[in-house]
Amino acid sequence: MKNQEKGSKAYLISIVLVAVLGGLLFGYDTAVISGAEKGLQAFFMGAEDFKYTDFWHGFTSSSALIGCIIGSAMSGMLASKWGRKRSLIFAGVMFFISAWGSMSPESMILPKGEANMSLLMVFNIYRVIGGIGVGLASAVCPMYIGEIAPSNIRGMLVSWNQFAIIFGQLVVYFVNFFILGDHVAPAIQSLGEGVNTILNGEEAAWSIETGWRYMFGSEMVPAGLFAFLICFVPETPRYLASIGKDAEAEGILAKINGVTKAKTILKEIKETVTVKTEKLMTYGMLCVFVGIMLSVFQQAVGINAVLYFAPRIYESMGFDNPMVLTVFNGVVNLAFTCVAIFTVEKLGRKPLLIVGSLGMAIGAIGVACTFGNENMQLMCMISIMIYSASFMFSWGPICWVLIAEIFPNTIRGAAVAIAVAFQWIFNWIVSTSFVPMANGLGYWFVYGMYGVICVIAAIFVWKLVPETKGKTLEDMTSLWRGRMKK
Repeated sequence: MKNQEKGSKAYLISIVLVAVLGGLLFGYDTAVISGAEKGLQAFFMGAEDFKYTDFWHGFTSSSALIGCIIGSAMSGMLASKWGRKRSLIFAGVMFFISAWGSMSPESMILPKGEANMSLLMVFNIYRVIGGIGVGLASAVCPMYIGEIAPSNIRGMLVSWNQFAIIFGQLVVYFVNFFILGDHVAPAIQSLGEGVNTILNGEEAAWSIETGWRYMFGSEMVPAGLFAFLICFVPETPRYLASIGKDAEAEGILAKINGVTKAKTILKEIKETVTVKTEKLMTYGMLCVFVGIMLSVFQQAVGINAVLYFAPRIYESMGFDNPMVLTVFNGVVNLAFTCVAIFTVEKLGRKPLLIVGSLGMAIGAIGVACTFGNENMQLMCMISIMIYSASFMFSWGPICWVLIAEIFPNTIRGAAVAIAVAFQWIFNWIVSTSFVPMANGLGYWFVYGMYGVICVIAAIFVWKLVPETKGKTLEDMTSLWRGRMKK
């Protein structure tokens, strides 16, 4: 009886642990390219029917982001029509197909190991498929956790999704490191006009022909596990209530919150989902604008320029073993994500975002002032770490928390889809513009620009973002209606 009144924490934690595997795959898929891209570049440089230029390599390295934009844009429609659970199953299947196809893009049709334009197109199609899975998971995983979790620990539990993303990136850094083993990564030198040459082709032959395949293929293990386990978690009570399955919704709420509280929560949910035809702007332009700008700033501060190109950045800074520093950076990122997990319910969302923005600004400006100075190499590395760590306890997890909880129930699916689509669009902009800007304008300019954007982000949060600590998802309806009247 006591358990019926309080609910089961073990049941809630087991559900969340399965859901955050989607976040782990998100991190794994987006970071796997960091270890594989040099071998992949060298492989396609061997094509005889076209020149694999810097343009093609930039496109191939970021092609998954095209799928991310598509997947996130579809997420609102799929989450509303299929439900949160089935959308995540679909994402898991996309992850698995992409991992297998990226490992073996010949697909038993094209000649094995023969680099050509057809193989490049097929490879990019598989990466786009994986991107669709990432885009879906990035929107639906925090939405799922946010709709399952009790309001007093919702921020902490959604933050675990960011922890899983960073953990997935760290795991794949280690996996890539061990797959490479004693083999040599290809050293590629620019010949100008986007054309490159391989300096150590014979020594790096295994990495060029096989290594990158194993790196992409390794994702099949977590992808298969996620697609299997997600079949056993329940649908969210808020989605079930929205389609009239009140008894099923109440049963799940009772397992999590206890029987008595479940009835109260279901009553509040029903009061906010009875009108299912509300338009996106029902709660005003500001509601959607804040969600979109949270996503835009999360990417515009430039963090993915570090995450995607970490080995190259450390190599440019003059360090002998950039992969070791990349792994260390991943450990630091994971540690500071834990800061958010254990403080988000105590300190609130806004303070963490503001402090993190200012910390990132200090780190970015530190890089801008020290990059390229051999006497300040250590200070430059520390500045990168400050920049990265500040993101990890602020914009990394807290942006996802707010996106999962800031929108009213009746527009959440569509609003989250739009916000996350903007996030992936700006992810693509930052990722594809970083190398050309760094080479053309200098690292000092790029990181100086990111530092200024970080300051603007802090002001945006201070002025426009509401604090949602301790509020229920149903409270969002009255919060935004109240702001419309001001």
